[in-house]
Amino acid sequence: MRYLSIVGFLGVLAVALGAMGAHSLAGRIAPDQLTVYRTGVFYHMTHTVVLLALTLWMERSHSPKLRAAFWLILAGIVCFSGSLYLLSTRDLLGLRHWKWLGPVTPLGGMLFIAGWFVLALFGMSQGTHTKAKT
Repeated sequence: MRYLSIVGFLGVLAVALGAMGAHSLAGRIAPDQLTVYRTGVFYHMTHTVVLLALTLWMERSHSPKLRAAFWLILAGIVCFSGSLYLLSTRDLLGLRHWKWLGPVTPLGGMLFIAGWFVLALFGMSQGTHTKAKT
């Protein structure tokens, strides 16, 4: 299943990047940048678990809303967490000139919000279907 493979890869990446932050970056980047990095890991892992739940739910329901929520949240992980990883380590990586990364973080946040909103719409439509059956 394609979705489960994506979630598995995201989980591996979240754990690996979290371990790297805890063991390799401490002392190599400023404490405030390490906090930014850890925020990226937190949102990455949290939303990976959400994607796992969506993947399992999509086995029962083939709703386009669930698929849309999945892809919006995945894009949120890439933009939000990805930009935080790069912003917090850009001096270490020699990417100081990558100032365009700053606006990518709130874009990722908006993608998270959009994904959660589409999930809420799905939930509202399920409630309507349930009431109609009773």
